[in-house]
Amino acid sequence: MKLYQRYLAKEVSAAVLLVLVAFLALFSFFDLIGELRDVGKGGYQLLHAMGYILLRLPGRIYELMPIAVLIGALYALSTLARHSEITVLRASGLSTGRLLVTLLQIAAAFAVITLLMGELVAPPAERAARQLRLSAVGKLVAQEYRTGLWVKDDMTFVNVRAVTPDNQLRSIRIYEFDKQARLLSVSEAEEGEYLPPASWKLKNVVRTKLDGNRGSVSTEPELVWGSALNPDILAVLLVKPESMSLLHLTSYIKHLRVNKQKTQRYEIAQWKKAVYPFAVLVMIALALPFGYTHNRVAGVSLKIFAGVMIGVLFHLLNGLFSNLGAINSWPAFTSAAAPSLMFMLAAAGMLWWVERR
Repeated sequence: MKLYQRYLAKEVSAAVLLVLVAFLALFSFFDLIGELRDVGKGGYQLLHAMGYILLRLPGRIYELMPIAVLIGALYALSTLARHSEITVLRASGLSTGRLLVTLLQIAAAFAVITLLMGELVAPPAERAARQLRLSAVGKLVAQEYRTGLWVKDDMTFVNVRAVTPDNQLRSIRIYEFDKQARLLSVSEAEEGEYLPPASWKLKNVVRTKLDGNRGSVSTEPELVWGSALNPDILAVLLVKPESMSLLHLTSYIKHLRVNKQKTQRYEIAQWKKAVYPFAVLVMIALALPFGYTHNRVAGVSLKIFAGVMIGVLFHLLNGLFSNLGAINSWPAFTSAAAPSLMFMLAAAGMLWWVERR
């Protein structure tokens, strides 16, 4: 690696890490404020809240990395331009193409970190965070039994054999006991759908009532069942599609196709996971044209503000195109890649304009 490449890598990397740490501190602070309202419920204490926030940091790093790279690169390049160091490099024969390649090499390291966070670290950490939180507030969830998921809800025990990522229950058994621990009834249902704020719509229900030595069986096509069991508890086992790893998404999409169910939402999430690390490269390319301008301190502040706005716009467009794609049945790749492609075209246009000046 040449001297100027090492120097650029040092300056840009330091700025990106500084911005990333600042964002993590800010978001963690807001998360802590949000968790304080639950501190004191059950056994949930401040230490649990802090542990929950720490376990969510890998997911935050994954989400914020492209924005941190954009703002960090903007700051580093603007500072170099203000000190005329970019001018010196260009006067020494460094072309825009070579400078862009150097920046892309620097961004590639952050893209790899983003990929590793999204695939290997964030999903299990998110699961552990939810497990910690729900265990601390008193929800009993067992996930390792071969018989499925077990949940205790007051004097009722619920057994669910399968839970889908969209919070649908499959093969449900509900055991209801009285205060003397005597079994009152057993209800079996094929599937259940959550009805906010605190009930489930069960389908094809077979209920067995026990009264002393006698029993009766009744069937109902649908039954509304009130329970403290909710999607937050189910999320202990399953994260949102956008937070799942590519491996798990691929496996679940295959399952849906075998059962002839819709896969649009999960295909979009799958492509987003595949494309998202490349957004880091797009962001650093977008920051390069700002390095060719010569502004004083006020100009640098304006560029940082512009970087924040661009990052927010990218984040909003990511969510917008995902939702539009799911609603309008757009091709999954188009829905997932559209924001990155739009910003890549913007970066190419800005670089062309800078070169033509």
